[in-house]
Amino acid sequence: MKPLITIRDLTKIYVLGGEAIYALNKVNMDIYRGEILCVLGTSGSGKSTLLNMLAGLEPPYSGMIKIGDLRLDQMDEADLTLFRSLNVGFVFQSYNLIPTLNALENVSLGLAFKGMPKKEREKEAAHMLRLVGLGDRLKHKPKELSGGQQQRVSIARAFVGKPSIVFADEPTGNLDSKTTLEIIDLITQLSKENNQTLIMVTHDETLTAYADRSLHMVDGKIDRIVTREEYLLEKEKDEERPRDEETIITTPDSTPAS
Repeated sequence: MKPLITIRDLTKIYVLGGEAIYALNKVNMDIYRGEILCVLGTSGSGKSTLLNMLAGLEPPYSGMIKIGDLRLDQMDEADLTLFRSLNVGFVFQSYNLIPTLNALENVSLGLAFKGMPKKEREKEAAHMLRLVGLGDRLKHKPKELSGGQQQRVSIARAFVGKPSIVFADEPTGNLDSKTTLEIIDLITQLSKENNQTLIMVTHDETLTAYADRSLHMVDGKIDRIVTREEYLLEKEKDEERPRDEETIITTPDSTPAS
């Protein structure tokens, strides 16, 4: 299968105090259409830098990013902006909704950049909001919605228009555990239904169970790549592994006084 995204020797260097810091150090990887990829790592591992460069938000220091037949590393800002508007959706940890717009307006805004007529884009936005369970919240502004509802609006905005790639940057970072499961189920279901590539950046290893592959990053490099099957097998082994028997400390019974 031909990769949708090809990454070769991707490098990003920041200079701090005269010292070169490698945010990414010659990263190589292929990502496929319809694949769900989870990128994990601690703060400073390079996971967010990788997402930003794949989305065309940051230029690489060197190396190649190819999406389809397009070389993102060779595009200027105008071409990158056009590429994003036509091919990419974003889900952010902080939702990034426009506070003065209601849910319908927030979701339909991106379709305006594609030249879609207002009536058609509002119809598409309303349909997507119903899919994420907010059919009765179309006219509500962000401040009138809970955190989970705001993230659902963000998801609807990312997936409306069926972009080929959706990037999710810590999509559950501000949510409780129950809402986290609901949001991840929703994101993965939508991407599978439309054969969209979903790339999630997170520090939460439990999201690995939802990904086809998980990319673990350390110091700007790929440390290891784990498939869903490998992750579930290792989890099963951990659950079956007997726990150390608890050490019980006893003292001799006292002999009753006669």
